[in-house]
Amino acid sequence: MTIRRFMHRIRKDEDLAEEIESHLGHEQDANAARGLPPQEARRQARLRFGNPHATRERVWRYRSFPFIEDVWRDLRFAVRSLARTPGFTATALLVIAVGIGVNTAVFSVIDAVLLKPLTYPDPQALVQLENTSSHGPYPVASIPNYNIWQQQSSIFQQVAAYDLRGAGMNLTGGDHPEQLLASHVTAKYFALFGAPVVAGRTFTAAEDSPNGGRVAVLSYGLWKRHFGGDPKIVGSTIQLDGQPWLVIGVVGRNFVTDMPADVWVPFQFDLTSREMVHGFFVTARLKPGITGAAANAQLALAAEQFRRTYGSNSMEDNGGFGVVPLQEFMIGDTRFPLMVLLGAVGFVLLIACANVANLLLARASIRKRELATRAALGAGRGQIIRQLLTESLALSLVGGLLGLLMGFAGLHLLLSMSPSDIPRIGENGSAVVLDLRVLLFTLGVSLLTGIVFGLVPAISASRPNLATSLNENSSRSGLGFRHGKIRSILVISEMALALVLVIGAALLIRTFLKLQDVDPGFTTHNVLTSTMSISGSRFQKTAPVAQIVRDGRERLMAIPGVLDAGASNCLPLDGGFGMTFDVLGRPRGETPFTGGAGFYSISWSYFSTFEIPLLRGRAFTEQDDGAAPGVVIINQAMARQYWPKGDPLKDRIQIGAGAGPAFAEPPRQVVGVVGDTRDGGVDRDPDARMFIPIAQMPDAETALNSRGAPLYWIVRSRVSPYTLRAGIEAAVREASGGLPIAHVRTMAEVEVRNTARQRFNMLLLTIFGAAGLMMAAIGVYGVMSYSVQQRTQELGVRMALGAQASNLRNMVVGQGMILAGAGVVLGIGAAFWLTRFLASFLFGVKAWDPVAFIVTPLLLSAVALLAVWIPAKRATRVDPMAALRLE
Repeated sequence: MTIRRFMHRIRKDEDLAEEIESHLGHEQDANAARGLPPQEARRQARLRFGNPHATRERVWRYRSFPFIEDVWRDLRFAVRSLARTPGFTATALLVIAVGIGVNTAVFSVIDAVLLKPLTYPDPQALVQLENTSSHGPYPVASIPNYNIWQQQSSIFQQVAAYDLRGAGMNLTGGDHPEQLLASHVTAKYFALFGAPVVAGRTFTAAEDSPNGGRVAVLSYGLWKRHFGGDPKIVGSTIQLDGQPWLVIGVVGRNFVTDMPADVWVPFQFDLTSREMVHGFFVTARLKPGITGAAANAQLALAAEQFRRTYGSNSMEDNGGFGVVPLQEFMIGDTRFPLMVLLGAVGFVLLIACANVANLLLARASIRKRELATRAALGAGRGQIIRQLLTESLALSLVGGLLGLLMGFAGLHLLLSMSPSDIPRIGENGSAVVLDLRVLLFTLGVSLLTGIVFGLVPAISASRPNLATSLNENSSRSGLGFRHGKIRSILVISEMALALVLVIGAALLIRTFLKLQDVDPGFTTHNVLTSTMSISGSRFQKTAPVAQIVRDGRERLMAIPGVLDAGASNCLPLDGGFGMTFDVLGRPRGETPFTGGAGFYSISWSYFSTFEIPLLRGRAFTEQDDGAAPGVVIINQAMARQYWPKGDPLKDRIQIGAGAGPAFAEPPRQVVGVVGDTRDGGVDRDPDARMFIPIAQMPDAETALNSRGAPLYWIVRSRVSPYTLRAGIEAAVREASGGLPIAHVRTMAEVEVRNTARQRFNMLLLTIFGAAGLMMAAIGVYGVMSYSVQQRTQELGVRMALGAQASNLRNMVVGQGMILAGAGVVLGIGAAFWLTRFLASFLFGVKAWDPVAFIVTPLLLSAVALLAVWIPAKRATRVDPMAALRLE
């Protein structure tokens, strides 16, 4: 078979028809010459040459692709058939579109986060370096870590360090200072990640060494936004934190990092430093042929080198180094929640398939006479199955197209609800796009869906009893409850799947409600926070920082409506720093310190601003300045952990023990114990925390802190704090000499963001559960409504023989609730097994929570009862005389 012969088959068929007609004409003339009448002459000619249509059909199939022709014919018939039943078609398309749409939306996010490779060159070779310990791996590194790692040239091509924007920097020198997202990086950072440079160059090794000068590389966005894309900016200076910085380059717009930055400046590490402060990340590129396992083996030797170089106490006995693929590190703990959501939308799709399969079974029952007639006329079973599957695939493909549109409309809603900590989706979900992978996924799901929901009805309908089907009245051609086993099984499956989804949603709703009831340990009402970058040279010592905090509070307290104000280096619920400490006079054991705890440097009014209760001792006062003896306040969790039977107010501690020279400071007296705050999140137990006055920070520690974190201003007011924003901004700007503030938000917003992932999971599973519940109810309603319709004559006979309306209603309700009850029982069993996968999502709720496992089946049963009641009431209105006339 050639394409040319296929393309010309119509003209060839016309020629063949003329040729056959010509031969028939000649034979007819010959028969007439022998004296036969015209009709007999024509009949004899046709008998001799056979059926011309059969001949043309054989030649046509020879000149064409029979399978394609048959499918095309089946498709046209399917379209006409579906067009004749618009109600059925619209319902099926809607159900399919919902099922495929939610799968497309969730897969689009999974594709962007989990499946797509990183946008950097040779991303498989990029690994994240980690410290390992008995408590698990942690990716933050110290300068000694980096020094040892960048020496491992046998396994790494390049090694680069970077922080995640740190404290930021202020773009000054104009009338409107702007706080920039600034990231410190080492010289090889841009080469490691393949950053395109559109103007100038990146850092040299000399510029990344101590005293290497103030040089900066601009992002494409900042270059365009603030400097109008002027290429002459390269080689000129800009004012950052009041100091001149030389712009040496601009990176291209396609350079995307998980944490975007406006400007990059060099770390300028002193590699001889012995400071053990962990405050940045390190990524490396493996050499060709080096595997992760080989790199980890080499890093085990590097850990021994680290101990020899920096002392046995620099790392715990079980500590070491390791690598993980960078993509794996970036994804973090996001993989499992996304896979759970994919499983949930898979359940929605299965419910949709069962629903449409039920609709097709009902439709096939109505078409039994049609299918039997086709079989009687010679259609084989395979042809009937192919025809019915073509109709199913036509439905699924059109439903898939609608689902694709619905999915991407819903995707924007999905991303608007998503928590801000989902990696790799870009700003406002810009990385989640409609690409070939998503289109192929939708196509594949559509085809699979069409086969899944069409195969059982097609096989069932392809085995008609010809005599029974042809003699059966169309009003009785369906199947009742006892004979419709397939439809009953599908409804039971829908109910079970829907129950699993709704129980999952109930567990997450209860989790979210539990989180809302958790007391974070501080007030969030009418508390406004903002950040100020103090990374400039002016704030490398403690005294200037303490001065602006003191001046700022005075100005803030002068604003009408302000109740209290303070400052700190961290916010509750927003992460923080950790520090080792040593209790003086207490045996240390095998480590050079007693333990570790969260570390906050705060203004003296911090506790009163957040209304954190003082449990023992005293709070800080204005007199706890740099000239006063060192003091520290701990929280209740720290007192319980390290003084289970003792009195911490009798002890002194030395903070920063073993952390390096920058943290060497005199001992501090524990002067108070405050209530616990859930700084790590409302779903986590309070950790040990210690607080020191900002005014008593060591200068070297202040210099490190000012580069690593901004200064947080905290204001509590008696009115809505946003109404005071202009006055607050003016007050702190005046106190700081014109520095801008950024990231203005209330603590209520911080708390909402902290529970955003739980809210996101709850909303999605609730939506999926509601969709599954609705489709299950439709399935029950459809089965019972169809059963009532097809049993009209039976119901009429029962009423004619004396059955009461209540008897018929109860019969139909009972049959429907048997289906629902079987689905509920199976669903409870499946939920007991499947909800264990939700354990990591839950807070204050067990995976087998009795409330969810009792209330949810009752809710589903109530919905099923409502779905059954409507056709049951219809059954009681059957007219016996009209029903008996149907035959």
